Amino acid sequence: MRTLDETDLQIVALLLEDARRPYNDIADRVDVSAPTVSDRIDRLQQLGVIQGFTVDIDRSSFVDGIELLIDVQLCAVQNGCVTADLASVDGIEHVFMTSDARLLAIGTLASEQVGPCLLSALEADQIESYRVHLVQERDWNPSLTEDSISLTCHTCGDTVTENGLSLRFEGSLFHFCDRECRTAFEDERTPMAETA
Repeated sequence: MRTLDETDLQIVALLLEDARRPYNDIADRVDVSAPTVSDRIDRLQQLGVIQGFTVDIDRSSFVDGIELLIDVQLCAVQNGCVTADLASVDGIEHVFMTSDARLLAIGTLASEQVGPCLLSALEADQIESYRVHLVQERDWNPSLTEDSISLTCHTCGDTVTENGLSLRFEGSLFHFCDRECRTAFEDERTPMAETA
């Protein structure tokens, strides 16, 4: 595995500005060939640095409703399914779970639809209370520094260098600084029956 470098950082920054930017335009700006850009983007996807290319749409232009921030106080910390359950509701675009059992969602809905939508996604006894806020303005402007896209070893927390390894496990990608850390990760997840 090669470490991420300044060219990788520049490519990601250009894609953040415009995910549809042609590879030859990126190549001109970072002073490499278009095939090199393609190879690097493929590698960044394999590493999990780039997880997808999305379209940012204004749902209010074709859906009845207004953009709302929904703040749900859950009765207790829930399993990971509640975020996926709420995200599956038509009109909900982003869902966040906080460590203090709050579920935050942004979506375009009619205000009278919020309660029924919550109850279609969650059990009534999971919801302690909820508040709805009208979104007046928002901005998403991610910034990158070289450190912000360095890979961290899942086992020990060190930075993954060119000697690093990756492993896809149960649908998630994990990075390790060396074979010892990867082996430790695999050993923790080996079922007891296999070790006996």
